[in-house]
Amino acid sequence: MNHNREKFSLRKGTLMPIILLLASIQSFSQKEPLEVDGGFKVEIQTSAICEMCQYTLEKDLAFEKGVKEATLNLEDKVMTIVYNPSKTDAQTLRERITMVGYHADTLARNPISYEKLPMCCKDGSHGTPVPQVPLQPKKDGN
Repeated sequence: MNHNREKFSLRKGTLMPIILLLASIQSFSQKEPLEVDGGFKVEIQTSAICEMCQYTLEKDLAFEKGVKEATLNLEDKVMTIVYNPSKTDAQTLRERITMVGYHADTLARNPISYEKLPMCCKDGSHGTPVPQVPLQPKKDGN
């Protein structure tokens, strides 16, 4: 049995590079903001499922400091936000979405906020599958 144990043991010093590689993959999985006229644009994968989700998110983000435009595409569940980078940033916007009750990229939603959402916005409503956390942003080659 010791022979098998030696087979699967990691060499000293190989664990840290593996951890760093996994961390870098995680950080690159989220789309970085793009500079556009009037500020920056970021696309955030959400767990939104219906028109009520869309209304809730777009209305909430309209009041976030620095947000110029926020639109949710219900087909791919991607929230596109144009914002002033001197007043907010992409990570703050992701956190704001989680505080409304939805997943945002790899960030899990706030469970208390989720419980306050209308029933139509809950997992499994409208025949939708329960989203996995963390969400994996769609890969589109960009």
